[in-house]
Amino acid sequence: MEWEVVIGLETHVQLSTESKIFSGASTTFGADANTQACYIDLALPGALPVLNRGAVERAIKFGLAIGAEVAEKSVFDRKNYFYPDLPKGYQISQFELPTVKGGQVTFTVEPKNGESYVKTIDLTRAHLEEDAGKSNHGVLRGQSGIDLNRAGTPLLEIVTEPQLRSSAEAVGYARALHALVVWLGISNGNMQEGNFRCDANVSVRPKGQEAFGTRCEIKNLNSFKFLQDAIDYEVQRQIELIESGGKVVQATRLYDPDANETREMRTKEDSMDYRYFPDPDLMPVYISEDWKREVAASMPELPGQMRARFVNDFGLSEYDAAVLTANRDVADYFCAVAATVKDKKIAANWVMGEVAANVNATEGMTYRECPVQAAVLAGILGRMADGTINAKGAKRIFALVWDGAQETVDQLIEKEGLKQISDTGAIEAIIDEILAANGKMVDEFRAGKQKAFNALVGQAMKATRGKANPQQVNEILRKKLEA
Repeated sequence: MEWEVVIGLETHVQLSTESKIFSGASTTFGADANTQACYIDLALPGALPVLNRGAVERAIKFGLAIGAEVAEKSVFDRKNYFYPDLPKGYQISQFELPTVKGGQVTFTVEPKNGESYVKTIDLTRAHLEEDAGKSNHGVLRGQSGIDLNRAGTPLLEIVTEPQLRSSAEAVGYARALHALVVWLGISNGNMQEGNFRCDANVSVRPKGQEAFGTRCEIKNLNSFKFLQDAIDYEVQRQIELIESGGKVVQATRLYDPDANETREMRTKEDSMDYRYFPDPDLMPVYISEDWKREVAASMPELPGQMRARFVNDFGLSEYDAAVLTANRDVADYFCAVAATVKDKKIAANWVMGEVAANVNATEGMTYRECPVQAAVLAGILGRMADGTINAKGAKRIFALVWDGAQETVDQLIEKEGLKQISDTGAIEAIIDEILAANGKMVDEFRAGKQKAFNALVGQAMKATRGKANPQQVNEILRKKLEA
């Protein structure tokens, strides 16, 4: 039997506010246990939540970026369940009236076997909620500890429609979503710190069947590799179970990356089990058109808009535009270089080539921390464009600045003796000597051997120690050979 995979993702994005969603406690990562939990996070009697305006504004930004409906009125609800790291015995979330409804995300899918393709899926909603604390097992022998530093941390839970059909599509979507929330500045997206984690709802059904199969939810996947491996395992597990005569039981499962398997954590609850009802301690949130316009004015140019501008205004290929807008830091760096460099394609090639190679080879390096700042690279490319240095000289200057040289580009050109020989008379004299000393190569060229021409160019560049303008060398040499 042929099977079809059905996947929906719920992604918890920690918002980049300095304080929690309903209290003034810090959201800074790495503090000692229970040092960043105030009386509201601890749910002490009489403690009342106060909504963080910054969290709402970040949700509005996300809704506008994906073309969703930003609700005029949204309501916070109590989601009732009992965990040791949830002091109140309920989580403040949104259910019937979330802040963001609908919207779409377009992304590139790169299957392990097959060509890449572009897909767009619909989102169901994006709602605000608070995070729970964390249970630490094995702190003391036979005991667990509770750390409430994360309790109350602001989250935006982003829920897709069940329109993903493979683990590759799930990863493609997750990568695009991660890039978007970081681009918007609403989250730092640090997956190691739990700031971007996915729950995958996975089911299978016979190909052609409309009804969905029984789904299982895989919780807290905090890397793209784990997301793909967990889905692949779960799909195979469900298919083998059904084909052997068993039935899939709706459950919440955890992924063990060491064993590469999912294990049942608990039977899965439905929304009715959480007994949602509006939180009486929080008023409804009203988002006016003026507020939305104010937030929209503060947003950066979106990746799709920037890609179109790079293609239409700069003449870049769709591929180059996609690479340069895959990351906000890369895009900002390229825009700063392109602002003063006439040839945008050359600028793009250097950012995707020399700069990317060095940044990626340096652990922990980002484009913001790149030793060769955008203005310096623009200066190097400017000197290459006006013929002062050639490409080899440009790479030498780049390497020197990367390694800490403090001189200006022009000072380094003089210091290293990299200025090109562009004097036509001087180049002609050198080429005349080359032709006189290499009569055999001249005869081979005139017999139709292009390699002989390249060899003569090499001789000329060697004679000038690479300082001659390559374009002038080619033009003058060809002119003399064809005379």
